[in-house]
Amino acid sequence: MKKTLGAVALLGASALVLAGCAGAGDDGSSSETEGAEIRVWLNGTDTPQDARDYLKETFEEENPGATLTIEEQSWDGLVDRLTTSLSSSDSPDVVEFGNTQAPAFTSVGALLDISDMYEDLGGDDLLPGFVEAGSYDGAFYAPPLYAGARVVFADPAFVTEAPATLDDYIAKAKELAAANPGKSGIYFAGQDWYNALPFIWENGGEIAVQDGEEWDAQLSSAESVAGLLQVQDLMTTASVAPKDGDNAEPWTPYCEGSAIQFSAPNWALGLASACETENPPAAPFVYALPGMDGEAAEVFAGGSNIGVSAQSAHPDLAKSALEIILSDEFQTIYGENGLIPAKKSLASTLGDTPEALAFAEAASNAKLTPASPNWAEVEAARILEDFFVKIAQGGDVAALAAEVDVQIEDILNG
Repeated sequence: MKKTLGAVALLGASALVLAGCAGAGDDGSSSETEGAEIRVWLNGTDTPQDARDYLKETFEEENPGATLTIEEQSWDGLVDRLTTSLSSSDSPDVVEFGNTQAPAFTSVGALLDISDMYEDLGGDDLLPGFVEAGSYDGAFYAPPLYAGARVVFADPAFVTEAPATLDDYIAKAKELAAANPGKSGIYFAGQDWYNALPFIWENGGEIAVQDGEEWDAQLSSAESVAGLLQVQDLMTTASVAPKDGDNAEPWTPYCEGSAIQFSAPNWALGLASACETENPPAAPFVYALPGMDGEAAEVFAGGSNIGVSAQSAHPDLAKSALEIILSDEFQTIYGENGLIPAKKSLASTLGDTPEALAFAEAASNAKLTPASPNWAEVEAARILEDFFVKIAQGGDVAALAAEVDVQIEDILNG
């Protein structure tokens, strides 16, 4: 997803300084609801209006005299606003942030430790990768809000059957491109590191692994390089996407007829099924990216976590709002709108269509970026975008990987 993070170094100190003066009581909580207002930050338009209405109405019914206000935030510039707001006495009470941003905020005292709520919020039913992202140093701070797994969308005029393995997928994309000059067999823009990750992981590679207190970048390992060479092969022989372009709206070339296939989070289905072009393709055939062994590949899991600000003036009410957000009723609304719910047991709410089954299959093996508090600084520096542009332009993969490993380690161990 479209979530990057700037520096948060000042946040930890500010949060710790203010941590003792959040609420009216000795424990930072307020026992009175009359006149209390809870502010919930939700980002972008992913959360459906029905879910927003349910949250507000249910909260105010359960907490007479209190009000809940949802403040929609843009993803652009979000981290700067969170960094400022979460360290102030005027902090929002409940905040959404991208899953790759979570370690930066959980590690600096910006969020309330809600370890005692883990079981009530869903426990082991919660998406495990997101629980890991929302935890730090043995404490639980931010449960998953919703998830999105990347799947492949294909023009049914060209593709009606999912390839069996990752090698078959690569071969099919190249075959389609060769047979249809000017079209991408798979749309693969140069900056698109999210869709490059499965090739690294499926070959046994990693971005970085923790070794004691240090992080060891792994993109130059033999396994990672094998996956990166597959990415370069697709970018240079199966895709006519810009070598320095992003992957912000891959459904656009699909709708325009220049991309036979593209990979994107599951919520792109509606956009690719309702093209507003002159001669639009049919609604896409959807399948989970296959792995090396024929099972679903490890794909990047997009989505969000959500937590309670350590500076909330009404932490008990904020926790009440969080309980509603993690309730089956609220999460079912996500599933019915094509977003993967925070609980594994609610996967069936996505429906039983072929598309929904592909979503669930992809999500079953989805994976996250390294759970380092400094990871988001890697994203903010756009190191991976620059790296993959050079790969798309035909650069020496092994040499480029060795260079980028040094850059990643400098940040993660900084």
